[in-house]
Amino acid sequence: MREDLKEKVIEYAGKHQHQEERIYSWGCAATGALGIASYLKPGKGQNPIYQQPRPALVKFFYKSDIKPYLVSCGYGFTLYAVKSAKGLQLLGTGINTNSQLGSHEVPRNSGRYLDYIIQPLSVDLPLNKPLSTRARHIGCGRAHTVIIMEDAGVFSLGNNSYGQCCRPVVDGEDYRRNPLVNHIENIPEEVAQVWCGQDHTIFISKSGKLYSCGLGADGQTGLGHYNSVSTPTLVKGDIEGEKIVSVHGKGDCVLAVSDKGQLFGWGNSEYNQLAMVTNENQINIPRHLPVNGCGHIIKAVAGGSICAVLNDKGQVFVWGYGILGKGPALSSSSTPTQIPETLFGRSEIHPNIKVTEIDCGLDHFVACTDQGYLYSWGHSRQGCLGLGADNDQYFPFQVSLPAEVRMVACGVDHTVALCKPFC
Repeated sequence: MREDLKEKVIEYAGKHQHQEERIYSWGCAATGALGIASYLKPGKGQNPIYQQPRPALVKFFYKSDIKPYLVSCGYGFTLYAVKSAKGLQLLGTGINTNSQLGSHEVPRNSGRYLDYIIQPLSVDLPLNKPLSTRARHIGCGRAHTVIIMEDAGVFSLGNNSYGQCCRPVVDGEDYRRNPLVNHIENIPEEVAQVWCGQDHTIFISKSGKLYSCGLGADGQTGLGHYNSVSTPTLVKGDIEGEKIVSVHGKGDCVLAVSDKGQLFGWGNSEYNQLAMVTNENQINIPRHLPVNGCGHIIKAVAGGSICAVLNDKGQVFVWGYGILGKGPALSSSSTPTQIPETLFGRSEIHPNIKVTEIDCGLDHFVACTDQGYLYSWGHSRQGCLGLGADNDQYFPFQVSLPAEVRMVACGVDHTVALCKPFC
């Protein structure tokens, strides 16, 4: 054997090899929410891209020393919490007509402000120690944003027409080009999570209590009336004495889950979302939902007319009105019905695969398995399903991604996934 071949060593990546986080986005590109500038500002000889029906790598993150660890999608905009060489930052992209991503004058002193941001820009907060303060949780609504910062409190930006930013409503306030960042100081106890609905906000305290504010016309604040409020107020009803661990409501129906695996709901029920406990179109206070046969629930999601729960066995149950994921024959259900586990990859060869995460937009669902695979179904607004076409999908179908999904967030017409490469 030749000596040079004896000395040849082939080195493979070891188990401690660093793997770069990757962000993929798809759906409506016209708003800038995908964060890919070349879509709306193409090179010479290229045409703009207004919708992307397949997952696309957001190279802004891939080529830089920026590591996203949280993502939230609003109505046509996206907010990231990231680590970078500059410290801990918030970056936003997409619609900014209500200053939900801050006030951006470009160039400075030009008098020109960005109503649409086509690639991530810094969202500045009035922090004493911006380089060492970490975002604990972020939420994006129709046109407002709320951020929980460790050791710095809670901040809100954007439209406050109904008090959803937790400050008094000012008649005639112009939210466009508005530099105001509200430091929320009127929450009675420390909060751990925030959920922004269409025009309302709900906080989960560290003790598991809920506080809400904003638009209450459909009972979505859960405060026992249909008025709007600007002060975070304790939500009572059937959740009193319960420790809430999850809350969700993309529109005006809200679902919450307790640490005991129980489900609660309030708000709009025009599409039988809450038909288990009422014949009315709305409920303005939380009610316990008797979802028999669903097991120990760990997460619930509610869109415009669709609902789903995930239990600790990785099983998904759906109800409401729309494309529910069990074929075109089932478009309405007043009680939860299970989606077959085989549709999420479980088989004799892979008997232990289970769903670990679900989310939804107004009328589309996504589900992530413990293998890092992503499935989507529902109405394909602007390609938000990521399946390569603008066709509706009646069963869960795997999204083709060259990476393992770690976190996924749905807007109304776009979707974003935080991934890492497959080992």
